[in-house]
Amino acid sequence: MSFYPRRRRTAPGIIIISLIDVLIVMLVFLLVTSTFRNQPAVKLNLPDVGDALKAGAGEAKPPLVVTIARATATDPTYFIGSRPVTPDQLLAEMKSAGAKDAQTRLVLRADKDASWEHVARAMSFAKQANLTVVRAFTKQGP
Repeated sequence: MSFYPRRRRTAPGIIIISLIDVLIVMLVFLLVTSTFRNQPAVKLNLPDVGDALKAGAGEAKPPLVVTIARATATDPTYFIGSRPVTPDQLLAEMKSAGAKDAQTRLVLRADKDASWEHVARAMSFAKQANLTVVRAFTKQGP
């Protein structure tokens, strides 16, 4: 004797278990194949080694190259090209170069044993001279 008649269940229109399986496989596939971009917190304008090889690179005005050597008692610290200069002369040269052309590029080359004080002073001089395109070159690692 059956007091409650059994109701026949109808099959659902969409099979949910296989849909979940397909979605998990797609999610794993997207996670494995996607690339994550590493956004640095500090934006740096690193020097490009191939600048001299670019087409038309020789047409632009050459940059102002400042070399900062290791400080000794007799040798000067700053050089513009191969000419030794004092810090006051360096600031005057940077200001005159910035006054002639606002887009003057400044290249800082510092010896690895150079004092950080001299490098910071040269960067301060560049800021005072309104030189905004400043590149500092370093030795490329192995």
